[in-house]
Amino acid sequence: MIDEISLEILKILQEKARIPNVEVARQVGMAPSAVLERILKLEKQRIIEGYEVRLNPKFFNKGLIAFITVKTDENADEIEVGRKLARRPKVQEVHYVAGEDAFLVKLRGADTEEIGRLIRETIKSIKGVQLTKTAIVMSTYKETAQFPIDDGDKTS
Repeated sequence: MIDEISLEILKILQEKARIPNVEVARQVGMAPSAVLERILKLEKQRIIEGYEVRLNPKFFNKGLIAFITVKTDENADEIEVGRKLARRPKVQEVHYVAGEDAFLVKLRGADTEEIGRLIRETIKSIKGVQLTKTAIVMSTYKETAQFPIDDGDKTS
């Protein structure tokens, strides 16, 4: 069960993962050792799955985002196709979606030529992929892995 203090700790860490433990303790009104113990427990329970640094993709010439819908053959093993897509290092996200298409894949590249090459080499080369459709992102107004944690979200 996640109590109110653990929820508050998660909110703080989600906002700024590099915040010093002492500062988290100050914000929730606990001793730093008690906060550290809670964080370690949340990690062990896999409620906290890890910590990442967000890099500026434009600095690495990866400013163009493409979302690709992937339709599989009728006889394709969709689970295996999904796993193969997920193992591709250039693929940022793979989602199995309801509807006509099977997967929604997110790629980043320098330009449309690179995106086209990645689709050919990374997606269409997988056995079972029948068809792809690509949407190129023109502008991004929000992109985050964070999500709101409400007090009603407690799980046991």
